[in-house]
Amino acid sequence: MSTTPAGSDESRRRQRRAARPVTAVRLENAAATYVARYDTSAARLRAVLMRRVLKARREQASVVADVDAVIDGIVARYVRSGIIDDTRFAERLAGRLHRRGTSSRHMREKLKLAGVDAEAAGRAIEFTRAEAGGRTPDLQAAVAFARRRRLGPFRPAAERSERRTRDLAALGRAGFAFDVARRVIDASDIEALMAGEEAP
Repeated sequence: MSTTPAGSDESRRRQRRAARPVTAVRLENAAATYVARYDTSAARLRAVLMRRVLKARREQASVVADVDAVIDGIVARYVRSGIIDDTRFAERLAGRLHRRGTSSRHMREKLKLAGVDAEAAGRAIEFTRAEAGGRTPDLQAAVAFARRRRLGPFRPAAERSERRTRDLAALGRAGFAFDVARRVIDASDIEALMAGEEAP
């Protein structure tokens, strides 16, 4: 019969699952699972695999020799096959962010966090301009943001004047320029504004 107290350090160590070694096969399997579930950039996939390596090292599990080269090889194969395409990924992410009402400024930050380099991020933001059909993408995004947050013209008419300053500040914090925020918050007719018929 064991005399080790249930809450002792030794007991906890026994209960903790033994750390699994990081092999090339396990990294391949982890990459395949990740890209099957998520749209990703090359940098993000590399970071996901490196987190597994760092976790194994913290837990003193073995790690395949020359792990950086193994990970680079896995990522390169996905890029060569077209499964990972940073340009396509950046355009999709930028499009989703734009439709949710994300300003170009915040979009750049989110693309950077997703592992998209500055050049690809710039192309993705230009892509949203093309999707906007010649209209200002940030104006469209600001309208989407205001609609989602029920600001300005999406508030009951009786509240608009009282909440104007607060609504302008909310758009400013979201990364929109003051002139764009003002046009949206002060719009009397959102449809006319989006059609370019309402004066700036």
